[in-house]
Amino acid sequence: MAVTLERLTQDELNALGRELNDTYGQFREAGLALDLTRGKPSPSQLALADTLDTGDAAAGGFIAADGTDTRNYGGVDGLAEARALGAELLGVRPDEIIAGGNSSLTLMYLYLLNAWLYGPAGPGSAWRDGQTTRFLCPVPGYDRHFAILEDLGIDMVNVRMTPDGPDMDQVESLVRDDPTVKGLWCVPKYSNPGGQTYSDSTVERLGRLGTIAGPHFRIMCDNAYAVHDLDDAPPQLENIMDACRAHGTDDSLVLFASTSKVTRAGAGISFVAGSPVNLRTFRSRLQTLTIGPDKVTQLRHVRFLRDLDGVRAHMQKHAAILRPKFDLVQRSLSEALDGKGMGRWSAPRGGYFVSFDALPGLAGRIISLAEDAGVKLTPAGATFPYGRDPDDSNIRLAPTFPGLGDLDQAMRVFTVCVQLATVTQRMSG
Repeated sequence: MAVTLERLTQDELNALGRELNDTYGQFREAGLALDLTRGKPSPSQLALADTLDTGDAAAGGFIAADGTDTRNYGGVDGLAEARALGAELLGVRPDEIIAGGNSSLTLMYLYLLNAWLYGPAGPGSAWRDGQTTRFLCPVPGYDRHFAILEDLGIDMVNVRMTPDGPDMDQVESLVRDDPTVKGLWCVPKYSNPGGQTYSDSTVERLGRLGTIAGPHFRIMCDNAYAVHDLDDAPPQLENIMDACRAHGTDDSLVLFASTSKVTRAGAGISFVAGSPVNLRTFRSRLQTLTIGPDKVTQLRHVRFLRDLDGVRAHMQKHAAILRPKFDLVQRSLSEALDGKGMGRWSAPRGGYFVSFDALPGLAGRIISLAEDAGVKLTPAGATFPYGRDPDDSNIRLAPTFPGLGDLDQAMRVFTVCVQLATVTQRMSG
């Protein structure tokens, strides 16, 4: 049975510290070069979509169902077939979807840039017209969301994440009391990095949020992991657009998704969904920016994936590759750290990450120790706006890309670094 840190005597701490230092020294001498920094699909996952080039998806020619020649200009909204697929993914109508290029992050940036410069609802709604614009950011969260806001000069306000999603009491209070708050980031299914799926109550409160917010407030809903389940009985996310419709707040919601972690991370389809007001103002900006997306890629994806059932069947193949990796991470953390009082971690049922919370003040030290031993981790603070974790405790683990052997070695290094940093802090405190 593991003994908690608080129960160890000073002599036991010293002995444990020497043992951990010896093990850590062996890792440093091994010359490892392992990377757990980003949630990338592995080569074996990418290979699942190789028939995009060689199968029916490529052999069917370039003419879409409505007669569109996908090799030519035009169609800023994307192919009708692609919009229908995106509508199934996001739970909206096909006329509420624009299908774009490979990056949903690009669509998010462009949407927020348009809202900042010109307004989410056209003339008179530009966010920059006020003295300050603030955005609510559930933490720990996704660093690239924060990077967009920082690039635009929009102030970020931390909101605590709970097992049910963002702390909606805090969200509603901030939205009600501060008119400079113009939006909220959401990753509603398998949130990055904690893996939470928003509860029915949270979805209902998001639907009501527009009734207390200003008319130009927007919920930026990045449903990046909508179909990225690891088990056969995954948690179900209620339809956020339906919740907004029920309260007449559909203008407050903008949804995003892509096939980046379904087929090819660098050559897929992205989607943005919203009300006619949102799409009309955003489309006007796209028409200035582009003559149309890569419709050849869109057509091949629709022929390959077909519909939502086809996507789910394909994602079961992904789950078979990813499940052993997530199981390995859980097993490594449990065997090394369970009951020792050295941290806590998430056990996600899908998505791409595991969130680890070390004792306060130790995340940066653990990450530095791991890097010196040849294991790169996401920088400390990355899961918080401006790179500042007030407790210096959260670490995002990304187990998807490496093979099982490399992941096993990386987790051995990581758990030793957690223990070494924690014991050293205890000895010096």
